[in-house]
Amino acid sequence: MANTLNGKVLIVTGAGRGVGAEIAKLAAKEGARVVVNDLGGDERGEGGSLGPAAEIVEQIKADGGEAIANGANVASWDGAHDLFAAAMKTFGDVDAIVNNAGILRDTIFHKMSEPEWEAVVAVNLKGCFNVSRAAAPHFKDRQKGAFVHMSSTSGLIGNFGQVNYGAAKLGVAGLSKCIALDMSRFGVRSNCIAPFAWTRLVGTIPNTPENSARIEIAKQMTPEKIAPLTLALCSDAASDVTGQIFGVRRNEIFLFSQPRPIRSVHTAEGWTPESCIERALPALRGSFVRLERSSDVFTWDPV
Repeated sequence: MANTLNGKVLIVTGAGRGVGAEIAKLAAKEGARVVVNDLGGDERGEGGSLGPAAEIVEQIKADGGEAIANGANVASWDGAHDLFAAAMKTFGDVDAIVNNAGILRDTIFHKMSEPEWEAVVAVNLKGCFNVSRAAAPHFKDRQKGAFVHMSSTSGLIGNFGQVNYGAAKLGVAGLSKCIALDMSRFGVRSNCIAPFAWTRLVGTIPNTPENSARIEIAKQMTPEKIAPLTLALCSDAASDVTGQIFGVRRNEIFLFSQPRPIRSVHTAEGWTPESCIERALPALRGSFVRLERSSDVFTWDPV
C-alpha cells in the first residue's frame, strides 16, 4: 500500500454502507485516520442507528487502521458542526471532507410532495454545505484542505422521477465550483464526482421488464470502484486539481464539461417576443440539447 494519505484525517459522510463505506475503508488502508459518519437510516433517510458506522469502524480497526463512528445528522447545521468538532477532539485535525451522504425519495414530478422535496434537498445539498461550512474556517487557517462532494448524472444529465434528487445533485456541482473559487486563495480545493455504483439507493429502482437490463449492468459497477479517485483528490498529489466534475463508472474515469455558451445571436435594435420567435429561436434551435437521461448518454457497457 502506497499510504497516499499517511497521517491525514478524513471525514466521510454516509460511510456506514455502500460507496461511503468503501471510501472510508480504503482511506484507512492508505494511512488516514477516518471519521465514519452515518445517520444509520434507510435509503429514504428515515430511522437512525450508529450500528452501520460502528460496523465499518470495527472493520477498519481489525485491519490495523484508526477510525471513530459518528451518527450526526449532516442535514442539520448543528449536527454538521458537532461532527467536525468530534473529529477535531479525537484526532486534533481534519485534512479532507468527503460529502457522500445521500437519500432518495423518487416520485414523478406532478405527484411529488413538499416533504419529499425538502428531505432530499436537505441531505444531498444542504448536508454538503453544512459539513463544508463547518470545516471551512479550519481549512482557511491551515491554508490547505480538500473537499470531495458526490454529485450525480441525475442532475448533470437528467432522469425520470428525480426532480428533487437531480436538482440537489446539480446544486452540488454549483456548490463545489463556488467553494473552489472562494477558497482558492487559501489553498483549499473542491471537486465533485458523479459515481456510477450499485448501492442500496440504486437498488430502489423498480425491477420492471424495461429496467431489468439496466439493473444487471448497474450491478457490475461495485461501490469500491469510486474510492480510488475520491482519495486521490484528497491527497497532496492533487493540490492543483480544483473546481472539476468527474465521473467514475467501474474502471472508467470521466471529466465532465461544464456549461459554457455554445451559440449566440444578437440584434442592434433589441429583441421583442415576436423577433425572438421569428429569428432567435430558429437560429439557436440547431444547437439545442436533447432531453436525455444518463443511460441515453452512457450507451456502452461499463469497462
